[in-house]
Amino acid sequence: MNQAALNLISITIFVLTMTSLLGPLLHISAAVPAIAVAGIMGIATLDTFNWRGRGSTLLLDWVARFSPDHRARVVRHEAGHFLVAHQLGIPITGYTLSAWEALRQGQAGAAGVSFDTAELTANLAKGTLSAQQVDRYCTVWMAGIAAETLAYGNAEGGSDDRQQLYTLWASFNRSATEASLKERLATLQAKTLLQANQPAYDALVAVMERKAPLAECYEALGELSGV
Repeated sequence: MNQAALNLISITIFVLTMTSLLGPLLHISAAVPAIAVAGIMGIATLDTFNWRGRGSTLLLDWVARFSPDHRARVVRHEAGHFLVAHQLGIPITGYTLSAWEALRQGQAGAAGVSFDTAELTANLAKGTLSAQQVDRYCTVWMAGIAAETLAYGNAEGGSDDRQQLYTLWASFNRSATEASLKERLATLQAKTLLQANQPAYDALVAVMERKAPLAECYEALGELSGV
């Protein structure tokens, strides 16, 4: 079960437990919280296995949208992916800043920057993925975490990014220890790129906050080619 669903279940059970404790004072039957917990856990399980956690992701994303800090983190996180991908020559096909935007665009999961991964997929299938390509994609995946850490001292997002890196390394039959080392190195490389291009990154954050079109994002980086 994914973390979003687990968080939703934990919060719901806490609220319903408090309701059951206060039920006698509020004249609420003790059976009501029990039935509600069973129903919600059933829905969460269905969401996880049939909808791949999208329902809980959308709900938690909607709740988090009321937090200015969360919205700022999301923009900085995705701008990190965008700038580093641009610097490393990986084509960007779009971006979203919420799970709802991703759903409207027919994408799975939460907010994110979309890349043209045709080259990565083709070379993986042929077994010809070079060490340079691995470095580039790992650095891009870790760039969101790097951007958050530079701005806030820690990262709240990035679990899907880590999963992509670990899945790639698992496909090479490499150990989790090696994947962890690669994660740290890729995060450091991403931080270096972000710090070296701070003015461009700040400009990109500003336009992405307005949900500007892709062309304006490239323009903020001083580059319109490839759009």
